[in-house]
Amino acid sequence: MADSSFDIVSKVDRQEADNALNQAAKEIATRYDFKGTGAAIEWKGEFGIEITANAEERALAILDVFKEKLVKRGISLKALDTDEPRQSGKDVKLNGSFGQGISTEQAKKLTKLIRDEGPKGVKAQIQGDELRVTSKKRDDLQAVIALIKGADLDFAVQFTNYR
Repeated sequence: MADSSFDIVSKVDRQEADNALNQAAKEIATRYDFKGTGAAIEWKGEFGIEITANAEERALAILDVFKEKLVKRGISLKALDTDEPRQSGKDVKLNGSFGQGISTEQAKKLTKLIRDEGPKGVKAQIQGDELRVTSKKRDDLQAVIALIKGADLDFAVQFTNYR
C-alpha cells in the first residue's frame, strides 16, 4: 500500500475574498456614518486592496467591516497584510494584500514543528510554495493536522490533497 499524504498550503479563495469585498463595499455605501464621505474599498491588482476615506478613523472602520466579512466567509485574517493609513492629498489611503503561498522560512518552521512534536515516521518535504506531508498511517496524518491547527502560526494554512 502506498503512503498516505496531504499538502499544507497558504492560499486565499479569490472568489470568497471578492464576495467579502463586495459585501463590505455595499455596507459602506448604505451606512449613515459613511454617507457622503467618499469612503470606498476596491481591488488593486490580483490580491491587493485599497481603502479610501476622508479620515484615518474612517479608513480603519472600513478595514474592520472588511475583516468582519472575511471572517464570515471563512478566510483567515492572518492571510491579510495591511499597511499603516497614509495621507494622500485630502484623502487617507490604506493598502492591504493577501499572502499567497508558504515562504521558505515558514515551510522550515512547519517541518521543524512536525519533526519535533509530530508522530514518528511522518515526513515533510518542501515543494515550491507548499509542504507535502507523508506517512504510512493515516492516523499520524490526522495527528499532524491537529498539531498544526493547534499551533500559533503567524500565517494562514489550509490542508489539501488528503489521500
